[in-house]
Amino acid sequence: MDFQNDDTVGHRIKAFTDRVSMLKANDMYFYNQPIEEIRGGAKVLVRGREMGMYASYSYLGLVGHPRINEAAKKAVDKFGTGTNGVRTLAGSLTLHNELEETIANFKHAEAAVTYTSGYVTNLTVVSTLMGRGDYVLSDKLNHASIVDGCLMSGAEFRRFKHNDMEDLEHRLQQIPSGVSKLVIADAVFSMDGDVIDLPKMVELCKKYGAYLMMDEAHSLGVLGKTGRGIEEHFGLNDVVDIKMGTLSKTIPSVGGYVAGKKDLINYLRHASRAYIFSAALPPAQAAAANEAFKVILDEPWRIEKLSQNTKLFISGLKSAGFDTLLTTTAIVPVLCGSDDQAFIMTREAQRNDVFVLPVISPAVPEGLARLRATITAAHEPSEIERAMDVIVTAGKKIGII
Repeated sequence: MDFQNDDTVGHRIKAFTDRVSMLKANDMYFYNQPIEEIRGGAKVLVRGREMGMYASYSYLGLVGHPRINEAAKKAVDKFGTGTNGVRTLAGSLTLHNELEETIANFKHAEAAVTYTSGYVTNLTVVSTLMGRGDYVLSDKLNHASIVDGCLMSGAEFRRFKHNDMEDLEHRLQQIPSGVSKLVIADAVFSMDGDVIDLPKMVELCKKYGAYLMMDEAHSLGVLGKTGRGIEEHFGLNDVVDIKMGTLSKTIPSVGGYVAGKKDLINYLRHASRAYIFSAALPPAQAAAANEAFKVILDEPWRIEKLSQNTKLFISGLKSAGFDTLLTTTAIVPVLCGSDDQAFIMTREAQRNDVFVLPVISPAVPEGLARLRATITAAHEPSEIERAMDVIVTAGKKIGII
């Protein structure tokens, strides 16, 4: 495709391609790397080299679990590899119904519905529930899928300061009476790793008559004694109206879900475009997700080990002088400062077989570029110690600490 000199799209594409070319020329381009093999959840083979994996969302180390793999294989043998169409017209497999029952029970909800990705789940649920004349209040650091769902809904879209309940209340007070309103937030924030103040948010939603939606992409299997998420973490029972989560992080499959009251789920099945017009989850992925929820309950040691590994990693980096913001979870931001410093830190880490990735502007504010490291239950303490040694050595070499 040829672009004209005055073509804005062409300039935009050229700016990105020039930046990528520059990074590649300086051995600082690390995105979309081909992983040749996953070894036990904590290690990967990249370009023929074995690296410790510190960029995985498999928080409980369930990727490759024998029970989950076997469930997927049996599903392929019974149902094949595809679903041939949308569930509304082509029919739901028994696997889909079983998975949704499992999710509803796991989340202590009346019912659940699944979608083909976490991104599309937020997009379709928010835009189906809310419309013109309604109000949506979203935490400033919410995931892009939430933001896009809010914009797509056509509702009045207001952001409140990150995890600031006083600002949320101020925003709620500004909304006219007699209109529908939705408050939505990540349970665990995907870039900073901190936890939303759910108890106060519940209190405010009740006070001002707002629906509450929680995105539990990074809290499922991470928070709560049995890994059920943020409500269990705070000792609250069924206080979230719309319980959203993904099937591609702690759950080693693909897709997203919403759990809640039967009427809500029935409405979404018949009104949300992503359910009506998207093909169903493939059999293997539905079966894998279904079995994964059962493994979480059967192997609670994974949640405790994840907690211990997380504390070891965060405390070690902090004591070395790194800023890890307010994280208390398996997502550990290692602040580097400038984008270039984050790229150089990544290069040093990967040259020493620690697989981490940089997050730079505009995904995060300028000056807050970081390594976005993640810890899993598959890591052993000795492996974490070595990864910290590599990161600390790189930080001292570059002058970050």
